Amino acid sequence: MQRLAMDLRMLSRELSLYLEHQIRVGFFGSGVGLSLILGFSVAYACYYLSSIAKKPQLVTGGESFNRFLQNHCPVVTETYYPTVWCWESRGQTLLRPFITSKPPVQYRNELIKTADGGQISLDWFDNDNSVCYSDGSTRPTILLLPGLTGTSKESYILHMIHLSEELGYRCVVFNNRGVAGENLLTPRTYCCANTEDLETVIHHVHSLYPSAPFLAAGVSMGGMLLLNYLGKIGPKTPLMAAATFSVGWNTFACSESLEKPLNWLLFNYYLTTCLQSSVNIPIETAKQNPNVALVLTSYGGHIGFLEGIWPRQCTYMDRVFKQFVQAMVEHGDELSNM
Repeated sequence: MQRLAMDLRMLSRELSLYLEHQIRVGFFGSGVGLSLILGFSVAYACYYLSSIAKKPQLVTGGESFNRFLQNHCPVVTETYYPTVWCWESRGQTLLRPFITSKPPVQYRNELIKTADGGQISLDWFDNDNSVCYSDGSTRPTILLLPGLTGTSKESYILHMIHLSEELGYRCVVFNNRGVAGENLLTPRTYCCANTEDLETVIHHVHSLYPSAPFLAAGVSMGGMLLLNYLGKIGPKTPLMAAATFSVGWNTFACSESLEKPLNWLLFNYYLTTCLQSSVNIPIETAKQNPNVALVLTSYGGHIGFLEGIWPRQCTYMDRVFKQFVQAMVEHGDELSNM
């Protein structure tokens, strides 16, 4: 009994010394703790590199457009590395508005009237200090269409303008009726299925700078509106190229999904699942049009393509936008010669 008591006292003393040492050096200072951290980090890195970081799927309707994009817009064939601690789609969607920076942009506002007595607000970034395109009459112009409730103040719009400024381009943001602090003068608001207001804006901008290369980029509902316009107007449009991001394929399925209680409370889980389904993505339809290309990433959220450890600056979407508009402005003639 005495020997057992001595053994217990010795064990207690050694345990006390061990715990005291652990508290003093901390968890990360112990061999066991460090091994656990290193083991977890290696396992996570292997999983991330093998299952998360992947090249996007590039779908085109012709070899010419495919080669053009690979040569002048290489980002669409490079591996997309989502933010390592936030790669899940819903997480990226929710995080993006709060974490991405908002570059300062000085706008010039213009109000134009519509045929039914309404008004549309246009926010211009003229980029008069452009070195590459000092002549304003031929300065490339990018029309930007924000999402459902978006305006010219959205972070993704500001980043697109910042990147366009680096290229020397002019930008104009199309604010839908009744948003961006402007009065709604008519009972009519806006809808992605009705392209009349967009037609008015495109005609107005093109009439101001008929000699300037004219492109457009739409995000979310803005992209849906832009695609509907292109489908309606076709080759008669003055736009030389267009890019859309985070566009829904099936609005009826989206609406039905958003009405589910869990989706309303948390996020549109079933909607996201539907949009990511290869059955619903119009891949075969895109392959039939030589003027269309789809870039499909494995991860990323709605307008949320964050990358880097601390994704405050440009996203993957921003890089695709910059390379695509630059490719079309500087090398667009190659497509007609292919």
